[in-house]
Amino acid sequence: MQRGFRQRPAASSRMGAWGPAGPQAPVLRGASGKAGGKLRPVARPMIQILDTTLRDGEQTPNVSYTPPEKIQIARLLLREVNVDRIEFGQARISPGEAEAVRRITSWARKSNLEQRVEILGYVDGKRSVDWITKNGGAVMNLLTKGSREHCEKQLRSTPEKHFKELAETIRYARRRGLTVNVFLEDWSSGVRDSFDYVFAHVSNLSGLGVKRVFLPDTLGILNPSDTERYVGLMTRTWPDVTFEYHAHNDYGLATANCLAAVEAGARGLHTSVNGMGERSGNSRLAEVVASLHDLTQQRTRINEKKLTAVSELVATFSGKPIADNTPVVGRDVFTQTAGIHADGDTKANLYANTLLPGRFGRRRHYALGKMAGKASLDQNLKALGIKLLPENRDLVLQRIIELGDKKHSVTPEDLPMIIADVLKTPKDQLVRIESYEIHSRNDDLPSAKLCLSYQGKRVETSSTGDGGYDAFMQALAKATRKLGLKLPTLIDYKVRIPPGGKSGAIVETLITWRQGARSRPFSTLAVDSDQVAAAVIATEKMLNLITKPRATGA
Repeated sequence: MQRGFRQRPAASSRMGAWGPAGPQAPVLRGASGKAGGKLRPVARPMIQILDTTLRDGEQTPNVSYTPPEKIQIARLLLREVNVDRIEFGQARISPGEAEAVRRITSWARKSNLEQRVEILGYVDGKRSVDWITKNGGAVMNLLTKGSREHCEKQLRSTPEKHFKELAETIRYARRRGLTVNVFLEDWSSGVRDSFDYVFAHVSNLSGLGVKRVFLPDTLGILNPSDTERYVGLMTRTWPDVTFEYHAHNDYGLATANCLAAVEAGARGLHTSVNGMGERSGNSRLAEVVASLHDLTQQRTRINEKKLTAVSELVATFSGKPIADNTPVVGRDVFTQTAGIHADGDTKANLYANTLLPGRFGRRRHYALGKMAGKASLDQNLKALGIKLLPENRDLVLQRIIELGDKKHSVTPEDLPMIIADVLKTPKDQLVRIESYEIHSRNDDLPSAKLCLSYQGKRVETSSTGDGGYDAFMQALAKATRKLGLKLPTLIDYKVRIPPGGKSGAIVETLITWRQGARSRPFSTLAVDSDQVAAAVIATEKMLNLITKPRATGA
């Protein structure tokens, strides 16, 4: 029988009663100090965050990052977000993977970060180790079988053979200068159904110089109570081993399970940006960090203000949009819709919790629609620097509610136009698109020409583009340059037709812009029966916003 392979104790000592078993107990180097002796209070260590967006997260269906995208995400995660480590590649996958690994490891070495970038390898003799060292890696996360079922049915091997091959791979990796961590794949099933196998597996690692042991809930089958129970079993049995927990979100419990794992003694958690990963994905970086900071005594080194930026970058590169109601980073999570909530916030900040938007570099917003009240309108007017007499404010609120009943979305940027309309005052447009023409043909590039006026000056320009609106924007860019205006960057363009609408239905166009790299995005919305016309109207609204128009009604 393989050295270190021990039979499972009698049932009377199972689950919760496991602990060091005298001189034969497995001991790995860790950061917890000496086992045994008199118990004394110790300061809890910082929880390490390993982000696996670029490895496990790339297993999201239809997601593949280019090498330049990988290195850009890696830089943001390590330098700005300040995750402790990233897992960013897999050995022996593809030439593109090798190129990405070489780029990131080269950058990491120059930046003294080589121990913070990790690569997944396999128990395959020398092949993974040689691939990782050839491509500049310094840390290997070795994928092993954490359950008897996976060992016997997938590898078609015996535990003794698997552990022997594992030990040989680790020794070779150490000789080649690699730091080695070990994944116990399917550990959650293994610890539940075959703990004698798991015990033998971890015992086999004793003396091999493994730095960390990873406990993955590979199939996402655990709940918080089971997570705390089984992680606690591992940390009590091997108090000197540094265990990290790797959650999957099949039941929507990944964040809760992460909290349970650290309460049970796990010293690290694995996350991915936006929960990217197979099936329902992995635990979400932003959710886990905010929950640890607010709901436990644990702390991390994460810079919370950068979480939204990395979330948006990954959404862009992956093509997987962030749901508006995603905790912490979603578009709507710091927006109050009900008027009673805005009223409570105005009087005593009654509807705010510890998830304050300023922590994440964001601001609270108050939606304008059929549920808006006076307090919601007042908050938006204050943000725009507009003051109204009470009777005029009531008229504007009535108009907002009418639009909300028609499912029209009212944005803060719409308010000056609504106010001008309700109060029967002229729209004080500093910039006006006097006229435009857009032509599209199947045998030629789309073209556009327009006439733009600003502060008494008029210019006419024309251009071609990849589409009708693109041609219009190219012509507009020429015109604004002549008038001394700087166009913002278009970052999103959405068109909505009411469900069941016909070809002649009203079209709602929402365009999102950014004026400068560090400024907050803003949106302009327009409604028309013609999609292009709606886009032009929304663009004209943008032009007037960037020249800072003001409506009055005092």
